Amino acid sequence: MRLTDETMKTHLRSRHIAYLLDELCIELGFCLPPDEQMRLQDEPPEDVDAFTDAVFRAEGLEPTANLQLRHQVRAKVAGWFERIGGG
Repeated sequence: MRLTDETMKTHLRSRHIAYLLDELCIELGFCLPPDEQMRLQDEPPEDVDAFTDAVFRAEGLEPTANLQLRHQVRAKVAGWFERIGGG
């Protein structure tokens, strides 16, 4: 099987998202169920705020329930998006 540039980019991005989710779990306690992790890796929201909201919802929380915590999660997501070129 020959990997196209887009397939390789998606794989790399998926791997980086897995690292982001691990970091969110270890540092902020957002340890998502495996099916939610896979969903975010397979079809990640395209911007920082949408991804942050998706993490909260996957954790069973409202994104606006704790604005200080949302700010912390958003900062981690934004840093990773900058690293992987996702926004």
